[in-house]
Amino acid sequence: MKITERYKKPTPTFFRKLRNIGIALAATGGAIIAAPIALPAIIVTIATYLTVAGTVATAVSQAVVSDNEAESNEQ
Repeated sequence: MKITERYKKPTPTFFRKLRNIGIALAATGGAIIAAPIALPAIIVTIATYLTVAGTVATAVSQAVVSDNEAESNEQ
């Protein structure tokens, strides 16, 4: 299955929620990094990790597909 086919198939509910949480984490981290005020280095470091973790969670969650055909074949 090609990656474009995976992105077009339905995503299970758990991974949709996880994807949305990942988007929120990435957006929060990005907003903190882009803040026009001076922040302590630890805050910027945490924001960087939030952005990376959110981006990875979003990408992985979007690539997971519901495989109803395999489940029905196993029964």
